[in-house]
Amino acid sequence: MKKKKINIPAYIYFILATAVIIVLFPREGKFRYAFTEGKPWQYGLLTAPFDFPIYKSAEQLKAEQDTVLKNFSPYFQWDNTVYERELNRFRSDIQDFQNNQWTWEYRRYVESAFKEIYEKGIVSNTDFEFLERNEYSVLKVRENDNKTTLYSTQDIFTLRSAYSYILDNRPEKLDVNVLRLVNLNDYIHENLKYDEALSEKVKEDDLQKISPSSGLVQSGEKIADRGEIINNQTFNILRSLKQIYDKQDGTVQHQTGLIIGIVVMVTGLMACFLMYLIFFRKRIYKVKKDVVFLLSMSTLFIFLTEVTVKYDWFSVYIIPYAIIPIVIRTFFDSRTTQMTHLITILICSLIVPFPFEFILMQLIVCMVAMYALKDLTQRSELIKCALYIFMTYIVVYLGYQLMQESDLNKINWSMLVYFAINFIFVMFTYPFIYIVEKIFGYISNVTLVELSDINTPALSLLSERSPGTFQHSLQVSMLGTAAAVKVGANPQLVRTGALYHDLGKIENPAFFTENKMEGPSPHDKLSYEQSARIITNHVPEGVKQAQNFGLPPAIIKFILTHHGKGKAKYFYNSQKNQYPDQPVNEEAFSYSGINPDTKETAILMMADSVEAASRSLKEYNEESIRNLVDKIIDAQIADGLLAEAPLTFKDITNIKNVFVEKLLTMYHSRITYPELDSEQSPVTSEQ
Repeated sequence: MKKKKINIPAYIYFILATAVIIVLFPREGKFRYAFTEGKPWQYGLLTAPFDFPIYKSAEQLKAEQDTVLKNFSPYFQWDNTVYERELNRFRSDIQDFQNNQWTWEYRRYVESAFKEIYEKGIVSNTDFEFLERNEYSVLKVRENDNKTTLYSTQDIFTLRSAYSYILDNRPEKLDVNVLRLVNLNDYIHENLKYDEALSEKVKEDDLQKISPSSGLVQSGEKIADRGEIINNQTFNILRSLKQIYDKQDGTVQHQTGLIIGIVVMVTGLMACFLMYLIFFRKRIYKVKKDVVFLLSMSTLFIFLTEVTVKYDWFSVYIIPYAIIPIVIRTFFDSRTTQMTHLITILICSLIVPFPFEFILMQLIVCMVAMYALKDLTQRSELIKCALYIFMTYIVVYLGYQLMQESDLNKINWSMLVYFAINFIFVMFTYPFIYIVEKIFGYISNVTLVELSDINTPALSLLSERSPGTFQHSLQVSMLGTAAAVKVGANPQLVRTGALYHDLGKIENPAFFTENKMEGPSPHDKLSYEQSARIITNHVPEGVKQAQNFGLPPAIIKFILTHHGKGKAKYFYNSQKNQYPDQPVNEEAFSYSGINPDTKETAILMMADSVEAASRSLKEYNEESIRNLVDKIIDAQIADGLLAEAPLTFKDITNIKNVFVEKLLTMYHSRITYPELDSEQSPVTSEQ
């Protein structure tokens, strides 16, 4: 059972494309200027839109914070009770100490040493390592009355250094070994303790006091003008303004408004594009691949613009927007090309800075591209077109800047580099068109010219196996091309289609009149029905051969339509005339093709029939040829073979006139050249 194809309406593709564009649309504010310290300002005059502070750079803030931290002193709490407690413990313990060497002088020295080290302060080993690690040279000591005193880190003791100090600073007459008899470590305890909560609070307060700004810019104040070198002050102002816009982007209100605006503008422009196709290009709108192609071209360049502006990779003028009109004009009409390009540029202008300048330049470039490259058939034409585009960018840019600034010194000459890179990218249109052909099944004039070369494998084989058919195809191409020019069809497409339309005759060339040699006809031994099947089979055989040779669908369509759903009239009429009382198998005498639905395929059908029938005329004059042309084409119209072709009565009349004119030229009588008398010598070229 055949699976049903899902028929997606064309407007769904527009909705999907619109959704993709909106999702990828930059959510940043309107500040999209690129600037670098020491480089010239590339844009026009910029003034402050409102009052705003000049924020310090991250490096400046870091330096000021480092200074604050460097000058910061940690807070320690003084415990007065430690000295009194440990001194009393020592006095109580020393009374019970029995040793003849321990005299009153030892006791008095130890007590005085205790007083000295406790007055200077003792900290724990951990706190002292903290002071050394952070290179604090001064610490602030708070006593019980909240009085703060500065202490030098070098003067305070640790538990170990206090004990060593007592031993090392004894009078000479005191024996150190006697001092060691008493375990002095038991009476040495820290009386300074690090107050982390207070220290961190004071440190944070000091850091908060650092001002994030170094000045104020008032509304309307000049910030930068085109061509001015961005110095450090201007750079900080621009950076501050950008930070403010970035902060605004984060607010829910700003984001909501921004998204609503994006949805309204993008949806509105895409709706205009949709309406254009519905009302003015219904044939394109009905072909899904055409809609997808146009939307793909537009979305691709909008995406490139969105990414470029969002990440600030390079100037948008590097993007080759001229590829849009070049590629679309290759496959569609000028009006559709302009509309697609216009919608793309208008959406991109919502993203880029200085939209008016952007729109002006891109629209002019689009017109130049279309006029300079009406038909792309040779690579040299593309090179010329790219040069015209490059020169147009330069001329329009310089003209606009001079009109705005009236000063060459303010022109950003680096833009010429962007235009040069753009020129290089435009040169890639040639392979891009080839990719489009393969993806969407289109055919360009470049490909048509290549396929028209009679040395291609398919045409070489046709001329070798079916020389009469090949000659017939050449004649048909000449008739069809002339008619196409007259009625505004694609002459190159008709010419190429005509060369391949009878490709199926290479299978049984002898059964076709134009290839018949002297002798009996191979149809003599066949019934009319059998002969008709062989004749009509050249259409599906032609499709098969074309697919084997890799011919594009646009050319295969000519094979399918050059007889449409008509009949092999010679054998059909012969069958009915000879056996009038017998029913006729209509299918056996009918071609399995499709009726033409374009100007080009309809022209080929008429040219093919007229050219073939003209060979049977006994007399070639205007009356006989016109009668033949009228008879053939009127019969095709009567049979409904041209019902789907977009041709007017005027077009049909013009085509008939062209055929008559061309056939008269092809079959005009020639003068008989006189023979030389035997007595006269021939005239040589030298004479």
